[in-house]
Amino acid sequence: MPASTVLSVSDASFAYDKAPALEGIAFDIAAGEAVALIGPNGSGKSTLLKGILGLISRTHGTVSVLGSFPAPLGAIGYVPQAGELDPDFPITLEQVVMMGRYRSLGWLHLPGRRDRQAVAHALNAVGLAHRAKTRFGELSGGQQQRGLLARAVASGPRLLLLDEPFNGLDQKNRDALIGTLERLKADGVAVLVSTHDLELARAVCEKVLLLNGTQVAFGPRNDVLTLANVQAAFKEVGIEMDEHTVVLPGHEGH
Repeated sequence: MPASTVLSVSDASFAYDKAPALEGIAFDIAAGEAVALIGPNGSGKSTLLKGILGLISRTHGTVSVLGSFPAPLGAIGYVPQAGELDPDFPITLEQVVMMGRYRSLGWLHLPGRRDRQAVAHALNAVGLAHRAKTRFGELSGGQQQRGLLARAVASGPRLLLLDEPFNGLDQKNRDALIGTLERLKADGVAVLVSTHDLELARAVCEKVLLLNGTQVAFGPRNDVLTLANVQAAFKEVGIEMDEHTVVLPGHEGH
């Protein structure tokens, strides 16, 4: 595996219990590179993210993060779809982001200066330092999503996994998220992002992985994002494609 490779997946298949969910996946992500994960509902996008995290069974092939599996402690940052946290829970944005430090900190230890600095850096990275003391539930949906990204950034990951981070975001939050991902890439973080947003894929990602229960195509963005390839991935439904989004009649796209 080349020294710059952060994530390597080779002929991997995954299953829930004994039911196959995703088969024949093979791709690499290098440091500072982003890959867009695109496919219809049920295509295996979230399954792949969970397989990389070791949360579901791998039935074939290999997954390697920085040359090992499970991944080294703190190597992966994960940003789930919005709505994971109860908006009525009395916790500030700063406290949510500090959760990203607990794996290295340990639950029985109080945060130290290094942890507080990491949280401050993460909040600056997503442009929310001024809302640090705001109760998480009082933030807009876009700000909450950026807060969850800051939580992942606070752990100092080498690989960042994002599950539909742009759903429901207004343009201001979209631009802020794109800017944050570009800065993380410049710092050498590898990014795998599940999305149906082609604008995000084109703005941030060098490569695209198309899924539909198996790997449809993988490679440089402009080579993979052709109408023929996308139609092959979304074969169950008629689709249209513009420069921004895969348009799926009656389909939410995630």
